[in-house]
Amino acid sequence: MKLFESDYFTYKNNQLYCDEIPVEEIIDSVGTPAFIYSKKFFTDRYNEFTKAFSGINHTIFYAVKSNSNLNVIKTFYDLGSGIDVNSAGEFYRAVKAGVSPGKMILTGVGKTAGEIKLGIENNVKFIKAESEQEVYLIDEIAGQLGKTAPLAIRVNPDVNPKTHPYISTGLAENKFGIDSKSAYKLFLKAAGLKNVKPLGIDMHIGSQITSVEPYKEAVEKLAGMFQKLKSEGLELTHFDIGGGMGVKYKDETPFTPEEFAGALLPILNGLDCEVSFEPGRYLTANGGILVTEVLYTKSNQKKNFIVVDAAMTDLLRPSIYGAYHHIQPAELNGTAKDITADIVGPVCESGDFLAKGREISGCKPGDKLAIFSAGAYAMVMASNYNGRRRPPEIIVDKDKFFVVRGRETYDHLLFDEEIKPGLFEK
Repeated sequence: MKLFESDYFTYKNNQLYCDEIPVEEIIDSVGTPAFIYSKKFFTDRYNEFTKAFSGINHTIFYAVKSNSNLNVIKTFYDLGSGIDVNSAGEFYRAVKAGVSPGKMILTGVGKTAGEIKLGIENNVKFIKAESEQEVYLIDEIAGQLGKTAPLAIRVNPDVNPKTHPYISTGLAENKFGIDSKSAYKLFLKAAGLKNVKPLGIDMHIGSQITSVEPYKEAVEKLAGMFQKLKSEGLELTHFDIGGGMGVKYKDETPFTPEEFAGALLPILNGLDCEVSFEPGRYLTANGGILVTEVLYTKSNQKKNFIVVDAAMTDLLRPSIYGAYHHIQPAELNGTAKDITADIVGPVCESGDFLAKGREISGCKPGDKLAIFSAGAYAMVMASNYNGRRRPPEIIVDKDKFFVVRGRETYDHLLFDEEIKPGLFEK
């Protein structure tokens, strides 16, 4: 089998390391399944991105939806990042991580009145509206609070990002944003409202995008609208490109931040405003692994199966997207022969798999496997189906590791659930 290695996950004496710590040492302490993240990866990716766009006034807003652990949020915030929150729950987590609301943007296609009120009361940097009705609701709530709400409008540029249809957001058929023609009219209407101040244009065309061309096309379209609106007298101060930069899961060849900047800077330089980005996956995905233990191996006349203690409840992406995550042993065995197998979990669903038809080194019960690219859209999508406890999260900082979230207990699963005696009175 082909091994996946990087500057952050590599083998020394046949043992997989995360930075300077053997993975086995961490697992001996916390058990499996468990998420392990490299702080150095997070830091390097952020610095690489912001350096590429150092020639313009820009701000990175880390997208909390990709990995919402408090310590991950704080890592990026301490580096200078703003924070992109998509709900009241993400807002709460960001505040708990020490983030000032003024460094947050409030996004989301279906924000409730309560979430809008929360954002206005706490003076977030701006609130993104995704429909005309939402603009009027923001204006109404701001008026009730005696405030002027900083407003951005998400424009759907109808650009094909050439990604999985479930994570495409910039086409006319998608639920996100407002089409360009309607958005232009809405900006002019919003400028006449008393309790909102339109500040800028926002776009987000999808996720796991591996070509700069869709971005270039979308930015060119919306830059023209931006300039036209300014000529109409709107005092726009920012242009938000969103996130969606692709990463390597298998054999993709994603563009680099330098290539991204090379394509966009000639357009952005003429806007004379703050440019915003909302990366999530790019900053975290390949900085994390999910480590699991082999429980059983079996085969029938058609297939080999490797049954592990991680499941779709821990890493959902393979089940819902057919997503590829590279899987390999945490300890190399030079004598084991490669086999083709389905790697499956213990959950009572046929869709509970982490890989199908995968070439992998032969395993035995007790072996540990590392599932790569698990730093984004992994733990945040975990569930308690089948009464399973969500795994711990560990951050490695050079030669030390920190359990930044422990494994859930069975009491966690019950929370405030209890038997109500009155319900069973005869």
